[in-house]
Parts: sequence; structure tokens; C-alpha cells
Amino acid sequence: MRLCRFDDDRLGLVKGDEVLDVSEAIGVIPETRWPAPPGDALIAHLDAVCAEVAKLEGSAKARPIKDVTLKSPVANPTKVIGAPVNYAKHIEESQADPQIAPGQKILGIEDYGPFLKANSSLVGPGEGVALRFTDRRNDHEGELGVVISKTGVDIPLDKAGDYIAGYALALDMTVRGNEDRSVRKSLDTYSVLGPWLVTKDEIADPNNLDLKLWVDDEVR
Repeated sequence: MRLCRFDDDRLGLVKGDEVLDVSEAIGVIPETRWPAPPGDALIAHLDAVCAEVAKLEGSAKARPIKDVTLKSPVANPTKVIGAPVNYAKHIEESQADPQIAPGQKILGIEDYGPFLKANSSLVGPGEGVALRFTDRRNDHEGELGVVISKTGVDIPLDKAGDYIAGYALALDMTVRGNEDRSVRKSLDTYSVLGPWLVTKDEIADPNNLDLKLWVDDEVR
């Protein structure tokens, strides 16, 4: 399934160039009181929600995708984790361009490890990016976002897939400079997720996907 959050926090099922309003499916999520448990309730109960969506699909009202505002399909993540310099061409680019990491030695992800982005930086594609510190270089980095469905620790590699709810396109915005990554990448709107969540059953091999990023009509 391709699930989206749109307009006034409605739940949608994406079919072609339309979105079906299946917000009634949210009713299967148990109600909570303060303090709410950490994490996104829809993702935690995704299987039950998807079962309800399948029941509602035939009678759901359809709207053109172009007429709705798409928000992040994950509303309340426990954390947003990024993977730095995670492909060879970016390492080569960073070594050749001193503006990307001024005064820093360029290493790979195996040396840096992951970094965190503030949850408050998360938006959907319909909300857009509000550039900050425009006197400095701002870069856009297209990524594949992996949405984790449940908690775990010391997970064996062959079991990792059991913890994945699905995938979404992600835009990792960053201000270049000497500050820690988590500072430069955590500005409001600097983490864009969407336009929708694709459940893992629809993607046989997440390592074999083509990603493209445009700025206006220019492929970057």
C-alpha cells in the first residue's frame, strides 16, 4: 500500500494520481492519554490500519493528488537518524569541494557512524523547505527513508527486515559549515519525508531503486 497524510491530518490511500480518503481506518488505533507513549501510533499499528484500509478502499472518496497538501506520512517519530557520506560519489565530491566540509577530513560512514536530526525538522513535501542562513551554502540530498515499525536491540542482520514498516523518499537538507551535523541539518523543515509511505511488501529489493531529485525542472 501507499499511505499518505494529507490536508488536516487525513489518511489517504494513493492510487495512480488520486488519493482515497480512508481516514476512518485510524479508528482501529487505541486511544491514549497523557503521557502518550513515544513513537508514531499509526506505524505501531500499521497492520491493523492496513486491514481497515483494504475494507474502505471500494467506497472511499477520491481526490486528485495535486489538490491536496501532502504531509510527512510519519507524524511522530521517536527519532530521525541520518547516514553521513553513505555513498562513494559523495565522498569524492566532498574531497574535491572544500565548501562541503570546510577544514574537515573526509571519512566514510563506517568512521562517522549515524547522526540525529531533530524531530522538529520533519515536514512533508506539500509543506516545503524554508531556507535559513542563506548567506551560507544550503545543499539538498535525496535519500531513501526507512520507516522502522517496532523497537529492538541487538537485531541480527537476517532479522532486520522484520523491523521495517516501509519506505519513503526523504530530503536531507543541510547548511554547510563547521558545526556538528545534527545542528546544521536540524533546522525547521530541513527533513522532508514523503510524499507517502510505501509498505515493505511492495518493494522487493530496496537496494535496487532509482532515485531522482529535481530543483524546479532541473534534474540535480
